[in-house]
Amino acid sequence: MLSYQHDYHAGGPADVFKHGSLAVLLAHMRTKNKPLTYIESHAGAGLYDLSSPMAEKTKEAQQGIQRLLIQSTLPANHPYLQTVEHIRKRFGPNHYPGSPWIARLLLKDEDSIHLMEQHPGTYASLRKNMRGEKKCHIHHRDGYEGVLALLPPTPRRCLIVVDPSYEVKTEYEQAGRFILQIHRKCPTAVIMLWYPLLKDQFHPPLCQKLQQANLPKFARREVLLTHTETPRRMYGCGLMFVNLPYGVEETLAGTGCQPF
Repeated sequence: MLSYQHDYHAGGPADVFKHGSLAVLLAHMRTKNKPLTYIESHAGAGLYDLSSPMAEKTKEAQQGIQRLLIQSTLPANHPYLQTVEHIRKRFGPNHYPGSPWIARLLLKDEDSIHLMEQHPGTYASLRKNMRGEKKCHIHHRDGYEGVLALLPPTPRRCLIVVDPSYEVKTEYEQAGRFILQIHRKCPTAVIMLWYPLLKDQFHPPLCQKLQQANLPKFARREVLLTHTETPRRMYGCGLMFVNLPYGVEETLAGTGCQPF
C-alpha cells in the first residue's frame, strides 16, 4: 500500500525498540572483518523531523526517543544512542534517524547498502536525505520484488530488514511467505522482520508460520507499549530473526531498548 507515512510515528516507542535492536545487530555483525550487504525492503524516508506537523500531531516521539534520552539507563556508547546523537549534531536536535541512516553510520565503507522504497513521495525524500552517501543504492521499486531480485547479493554475507506497513491484514501472510522466499534464495542471510501487536490479533498466524518452519537460529522478541497511545489499536510490537548471530540475543535482552 502507498498511503502509509512514517512521519507520524517516527521516534516513537516502536521505533526505539526496532532501531535499538537493529543497531545492536549491526554493531555485532560489523565486528567481523568481512564485507556485508545491508538490504531493506521498506526503507521509508531515512530521516525525520520530530518538530514537523505530522510528528507534533501524534507526539509519539515524546514517549519514544525523547523519553529514552532523558531516562535511559543505556550506556553512552550504545550503538543506537551513538547514531541518534550523530544525527542530532549533524542535522539538528529535532532530527531522528530512520533505519537507512542507522545502517549507514554503523557499517563500514566496504559494505554495501540497498534501500527499497515504492511510495513516490517517500522515495524522493529518501534520495534527498541520503544524498552524497555513495554506498547507498536507492531503488524505487516494490520491496518484496526488489529484495528477491538482489539475492544472492554481493557481498554474499548479508542482513535483510523487512518492515512493512501492515496496512492491510493480508500483508501478514505476505510477509511470512516473503521471509521463507528469502531464506530459500539465500540460506545464510540474517533476516530481521518487524511486526505490530494489534488488538485484532493478526500476528499470531505469522509468528506460528515462521516458528514452525524450522528456520535456523530463529529468535523472537516482543515488547508491550503499556504507557503510550499508539496507532491502530497497537499495544506492542515484535521482531523475528533468522540466522541471528551467536551472542546477539543475549545482548538484545541485556542492553536492548527497554519497554515503555
